[in-house]
Formats: sequence, structure tokens, C-alpha cells
Amino acid sequence: MAAPVDFDEVIDDVIDDLPKAFLARLQSVAIVVEEEATADQLASVRAQGLFGLYQGVPRTRFGADNVALPSKITLFRGPLTRAHRTPERLIRAIEDTLLHEIAHHFGIDDDRLDAIRVEGRANRIGSADPDEARS
Repeated sequence: MAAPVDFDEVIDDVIDDLPKAFLARLQSVAIVVEEEATADQLASVRAQGLFGLYQGVPRTRFGADNVALPSKITLFRGPLTRAHRTPERLIRAIEDTLLHEIAHHFGIDDDRLDAIRVEGRANRIGSADPDEARS
């Protein structure tokens, strides 16, 4: 059996790898891990299941710096673990989910995230390195 993945360690690694300019703007964001999403969390985004959830005021909104409550990113251990059976895939999913939720904090919506992914794939496919295109 594979060793369990330490969610907190993966989260710390992702945060450590972010450019310093982003770190200052994440100071007021709580990042937590919960086992499962609550019914209220699922209803808030009209979802049947979630890997992660951003709750707060995006940085692009006027007055975001003056909001009384901190923003919160929640990663859901149960759904992530059930959907990604190997440690390698689980680590990648934790990283991707956290970066996805951080993007929401910076005002990037799901449609723009999808477009960025498509642009990234097109760039990898057009690269000179065939190994890079497959990643």
C-alpha cells in the first residue's frame, strides 16, 4: 500500500513555489482541509461534489482590502482521495485544486481558467520538446 499523502505538506509546497508578489496578497486567506463538503457548501456553488472551494471577495472587486472577514480556501480530502488513487495523481490533484482556488481569489473565473488550460495545452503541443507536450 502506498504511503498516505500529507495534504498540509503539499499545500505548503504549492505556497512556497508561488511568486512573492502573490504571497503578500494571500496573507488574509485561510487555507484549510476538510473531509467532505457540507450541504451548504455544495449548494453555494450548485454542485454535487467538490475538490475545493473558494469563499470570499476576489481581489479584483472594489474594496476587497477592506472586507472584515478573511477569504477561505477549502480542500476536500475525501473526494480528492477517492478520485485519485495513486499518491502521484493525488498530489497533482491537490496542487491543481489549490491553484484553481487561488485563481478565484485573484478574480479569475472558471471560463477564463478553462481558456488558460486550452492555451497551455496548445503551447505544449506546439513545443519542440515532445516530452513536454505530453505532460
